[in-house]
Amino acid sequence: MNVTIRGRTEHFRTVTFDAKSNSVRLIEQRLLPHEFKIVGRKNFRATASAITDMVVRGAGAIGATAAYGLAQGALAFRGNDLKKFSAHVELVYKTLADARPTAVDPVNAMNDVRRHMARGETVAEQQSLALAAAEEFANEDSRHCEEIGQHGAKLIRNGMKILTHCNAGWLAFVDTGTATAPMYAAQAQGKKFHVFCDETRPRSQGASLTAWELAQQKVSHQIIADNAAGHLMQRGEIDLVIVGSDRTLGRTGEVTNKIGTYTKAVLAARHKIPFYVAIPCSTIDWKLKRGFDIPIEDRHESEVLGAWGVTKSGQREYVRVANPTSGARNPGFDVTPAELITGIITPAGIFKPQELWKQRSKLGFPASTAIELASTAK
Repeated sequence: MNVTIRGRTEHFRTVTFDAKSNSVRLIEQRLLPHEFKIVGRKNFRATASAITDMVVRGAGAIGATAAYGLAQGALAFRGNDLKKFSAHVELVYKTLADARPTAVDPVNAMNDVRRHMARGETVAEQQSLALAAAEEFANEDSRHCEEIGQHGAKLIRNGMKILTHCNAGWLAFVDTGTATAPMYAAQAQGKKFHVFCDETRPRSQGASLTAWELAQQKVSHQIIADNAAGHLMQRGEIDLVIVGSDRTLGRTGEVTNKIGTYTKAVLAARHKIPFYVAIPCSTIDWKLKRGFDIPIEDRHESEVLGAWGVTKSGQREYVRVANPTSGARNPGFDVTPAELITGIITPAGIFKPQELWKQRSKLGFPASTAIELASTAK
């Protein structure tokens, strides 16, 4: 995406890799929209911490970060002993996989990297293959988002008012985004529309990240309180909802996304408003059989009890908002049933949630998963 800072416009990807320093480079998303900064993570543990601490967040972005992190850890290994190297790679894999458990993109991305690595006969060959596979995952993520945009743009008509929740934009992926991809494609086609960004408490990614993206892209938009969506729907002020997903079950079409997505889906169904989910193939979990088996991340209560902001002096500070003696519950995600979803926008086209399994050959269903499922069924 193109970013304009102090009058200068430049294209950036959310996640990149510097091979010379073996460093994963990330946009520091916790500073946005007040400061745009690129930071480097010089070892796989620091890269995992960047995922956990939400320096980088969003399904595709943490998938690419994990892929690069696995390559980074592999490249840091010294020696030629394949057995020791494999044990080291397993440690790197587990560290990155545990960084945020709900999203499936990091695991899918790293599994893909490891499949490519397996073709190498020496440590050096596997290291080289790891980096090449990580780069390809990042490039594919970007291509998939562009394809999602082309398929989804036809859903957007002139004059529409669109609701989106959290940030499934460029910052959540390597480039372009998923929920925003149809909007950017429609804008490129000359269509005029307006976007309502849910603030998305407790971390306010809609207010801080999606709104910043849309402002950079000069897309007409307004931020609304999370609880205002039902009021606007009731009064006919929302025509379409598009959200992203951190894990979509290929067997059932159930969608896991930022907390509050299920609420918006219920409201959309009540008011007969189309509700679409935009995903790359890497977000599909082909193994789990029901949404209740998806691990839902419980985050620190401080996110609910207060908020980060920037003071008049430009300092970033945390402010306690809630009653000082109260605690909080902070689930990061919820699960939306398939029957509440109008369609899922993918790089291969738009499908009903229940059609994903039938369309699995078009959606990158991995051969290794097919073998595993077949062996489990015996």
